[in-house]
Amino acid sequence: MTDTRSESGSPAPLPLAGVRVADLSRVLAGPYATMLLADMGAEVVKVEQPGRGDDTRSWGPPWAGASESSPGEAAYFLSVNRNKRSLAVDLKDPEGLAAVQELCAASDVVIQNFRPGVIDRLGLGYEAVSARNPAVVYCSVSGFGPEHDPGTRPGFDIVVQAESGLMATTGPAEGPASKVGVALTDVLTGLNAAVGVLGALMRARVTGRGENVSVSLINSTLSGLVNLTQQALVTGAEPARVGNAHTTIVPYQTFPTADAEIVVAAGNDALYQRLCAALDRPDLGGDPRYATNPGRVAHREELVAELSATLRARSADHWMEVLVEAGVPVGRVRGVLDALRTADASGDDVLRTVEHPTAGLVEQVRAGFRLENSPPPLTAPPLLGQHSRQVLAELGVDGATVDGMVGRGAVQQPDLP
Repeated sequence: MTDTRSESGSPAPLPLAGVRVADLSRVLAGPYATMLLADMGAEVVKVEQPGRGDDTRSWGPPWAGASESSPGEAAYFLSVNRNKRSLAVDLKDPEGLAAVQELCAASDVVIQNFRPGVIDRLGLGYEAVSARNPAVVYCSVSGFGPEHDPGTRPGFDIVVQAESGLMATTGPAEGPASKVGVALTDVLTGLNAAVGVLGALMRARVTGRGENVSVSLINSTLSGLVNLTQQALVTGAEPARVGNAHTTIVPYQTFPTADAEIVVAAGNDALYQRLCAALDRPDLGGDPRYATNPGRVAHREELVAELSATLRARSADHWMEVLVEAGVPVGRVRGVLDALRTADASGDDVLRTVEHPTAGLVEQVRAGFRLENSPPPLTAPPLLGQHSRQVLAELGVDGATVDGMVGRGAVQQPDLP
């Protein structure tokens, strides 16, 4: 790997240092994308409605820092809005709208998830922004995409989990379809938005040519189903729902032990042989029915019954130690808090702590990537309108005008504690 540190050994500049992002999105997919960009050094200005802000500010409990004098901060909002500044401005106010139009024209990236048609009426759509800034990378996030009929159809995660087939492939084999426990369609969409923006931004930096990026929950989820969508297309049939097992790999599922469940993932023939040796079951390793993965799939029930009987005899801790030592992919079925603490204690450096102006010390989960030579920034998720005056001053709005906007409620600027 090339060392990008300076001769003095100081960290290299963050990859997106100097990139300004106007974040006109709310809830999860858009804010998740802009948080990833902020984690890479982009300056993200989050535009919010005074008095209300992003919907997720009210999505609680739980709340961090709740007290008699403060309602606290919604955990949901805190999860996707670090490293951003908040500009709380009313887009129905002419001076407020003009300021946001200026912000978008002066930004390298604009991300929005307004209802179709609304953003254009505000003069904040791609055509209007790119006319002033041809190099802008403009990203629109929607539930069903610009070509979907009807074009105004709203899309929330649970709706798209149902419509995409994700729900139909999740849950017990003999039970009902189930949603995934997190808003996965939004997370996949946020990742796709960040990838699309980064690719377009690279070209814009070289050629000065911007891009109109479109990302939807439905397309992101259909793409994210990967092997299941291809399986359906190849077979012409709906993939079976197999609960905590795998449709095409055996053994690759949860198993009971004497005291807790574990997951064993023997994803190829060599790993299967290691598993049999570690379990002291040479009979299963030498059985011709199980010699190859297609054979193990064909004889799934018999093999899983044998493995389950062996694994039930000892504790989860015992099998974890034995199978890890043998090089067999294995894991405990953990709760979320247990998973976070275990990962951090194992040296994964997954948690970071930031001082929030009202909630106090708040633990945050790092992004899934690491930049070896560029430690990521960490500033607390902003209070609603925390940076309104600062951002407006940077846009050239004079103090008297800002005072007037604050006075009539078109801009919100809280007094920090």
